Amino acid sequence: MLNAQRLELKHIDDKGNFAGYASVFGVVDNQNDMMLEGAFAATLLDGKHNVKLLWQHNMDEPIGVFTLLREDARGLYVEGRLLLEVQRAKEAHALLKAGAIAGLSIGYVPVRYRIDPLTGVRLLEEVALYEISLVTFPANAEANVHAVKQEETSLLRSGELIRLSDAIDEAIAVISR
Repeated sequence: MLNAQRLELKHIDDKGNFAGYASVFGVVDNQNDMMLEGAFAATLLDGKHNVKLLWQHNMDEPIGVFTLLREDARGLYVEGRLLLEVQRAKEAHALLKAGAIAGLSIGYVPVRYRIDPLTGVRLLEEVALYEISLVTFPANAEANVHAVKQEETSLLRSGELIRLSDAIDEAIAVISR
């Protein structure tokens, strides 16, 4: 059985490009699972991973491609693009922009894990990652995607776009108090 974790999509650009975190380490999701740092390393190790971008975990409905997948200290960072020539991707894009859906979910099979005896949380040390889907009801509330535009590629590659967007979100929160 594939398990899922959430990725909330806050923004997406008109070309269908996005970037953010598909999984954040150290967060207990609503399935009582927690990804640990390094959980995706084996999947990403050889650079030939073939992680699919799907609609609602439906293997018959690929809707885009990933241009970058990497682990960092925060979690599984992804960059991808919806293929707007595909009808379902076009529909997903419209739903995302309208805020009707707001999540991504990872499909994986646990490879190595342990159960915390005090909390019962399954601590995932290694998973085989197969797909990341746009979904209506995701599991992990801690991951975010920010808009990506062609001219922001150098910022995106360095991770600065995400940090800048997070700083702006924090400043808005402080001002709004």
